[in-house]
Amino acid sequence: MQGGLLDREIGFFHALREAGLNISLAEVLDATRALGVVDLLDREQLRAGYAATVLKRPAHRRTFDTLFDLWFPPVTGEPHAREGGDTDPDHDELDGDGPPDVQALRERLKGLLLDGDEEELRRFARRTVSELGRADTQPGRQAWFSYRVLRGLSPETLMASLLEALLAGQQRGGMAEKVARQTISERIRQFQEMVESEVRRRLAEDRGPEALAKNAVQPLAEQVDFLRASRSDMAELRRQVFPLARRLATRLTAKRRLGRSGRLDFRRTVRASLATGGVPLVTHHRPHRPHKPELTVLCDVSGSVAGFAHFTLMLSYALREQFTKVRAFAFIDTVDEVSRFFTPGGDVADALARMSAEAKLVWFDGHSDYGHSIETFAADYPDAVGPRTSLLILGDARNNYRATGVPTLRSLVQKSRHAYWLNPEPAAYWGSGDSATAQYADVIEMVECRNAVQLEEFVQRLLPT
Repeated sequence: MQGGLLDREIGFFHALREAGLNISLAEVLDATRALGVVDLLDREQLRAGYAATVLKRPAHRRTFDTLFDLWFPPVTGEPHAREGGDTDPDHDELDGDGPPDVQALRERLKGLLLDGDEEELRRFARRTVSELGRADTQPGRQAWFSYRVLRGLSPETLMASLLEALLAGQQRGGMAEKVARQTISERIRQFQEMVESEVRRRLAEDRGPEALAKNAVQPLAEQVDFLRASRSDMAELRRQVFPLARRLATRLTAKRRLGRSGRLDFRRTVRASLATGGVPLVTHHRPHRPHKPELTVLCDVSGSVAGFAHFTLMLSYALREQFTKVRAFAFIDTVDEVSRFFTPGGDVADALARMSAEAKLVWFDGHSDYGHSIETFAADYPDAVGPRTSLLILGDARNNYRATGVPTLRSLVQKSRHAYWLNPEPAAYWGSGDSATAQYADVIEMVECRNAVQLEEFVQRLLPT
């Protein structure tokens, strides 16, 4: 790796910004000042100094740590000699000229997992990557692979023997086994992460950290595409829902404060000006009557947009305290009100499970039918949309070539204060196949909303104006 500390810091901050972290110039200056008070030879102090000055959300910590390890690696080159491996009798299985003794390595790994010595386990991970993770891809060039190490050692298959050794004759099936199993799983996970980190370090030395930065870090939770979100991604998004609602509440309060004064009260202003010879030095305003918004959410919960529906229903639930009234409706080929499942203080996951089991969302064949759902919504819930209502429709508008119900939707839009349609599909796909976006976009503003960042930007527009 080329360059001094300043070059590395510049590259590190550039990579953080490329990964989606919002870092201002003032925070960069704060981080630089922090270098004057930390011990630069203590890598963890340096990490803590940077984290304290630039990180804003706990969810960004994993991305930060991954990039920090690329730009400020714990070691460089081959660490064997500096770590004294040549004189350690426990490392004989790696010190010979022949191929590594994999069975001996597994026994060594088993002992380290039982001991729980993190630093020794980290040294072992470095050495095994050096011996097992290397592959000669081209003459004179090497590549490093974590799967070669993890497949060779298979740490998961050590679970049974580790569990037996850790319990040491205690009765199986009780709390002791549960704790022991969790402890072993955590240590195995740590070892896997150490191997992957060591592979990234070696690749960064060979190719440069810039070449690895984009592929080494996973997208931030707020950048994950709703339609491709995994279960773990949704769990992380769930943790972001309520902070997002609080930030929206802060902005809502700020807007109401700014609008505290109403329109000019001309008569009072003229009357007061008589005391100053007709010059209106003081103006009077009518009392401000803040608009109390209502929100109605109509959400497609069919399988094709399940991840998106899951997140937006949780957001609707979190926004209940910010709006006078929030009513949530879900549909597949017919519609049902699901507000009753999202009671204050209830568990959101339970509410979603109850909604899936109890709500009447299927009328005919269980395939998306926007036309029938819109018609049913207008007929069965005529009070759901009014002059104070912000109507929010969530779905990909893929209607299986059925009737669209556009005239009814137009009347709903005209009755509402605001009406928006959030579509989780890329705009480039709109109108293709059975997508009815072209018909709906003529009567309602349709917005691409594929991740939490886009959703947050949009929801701010629901604030009263």
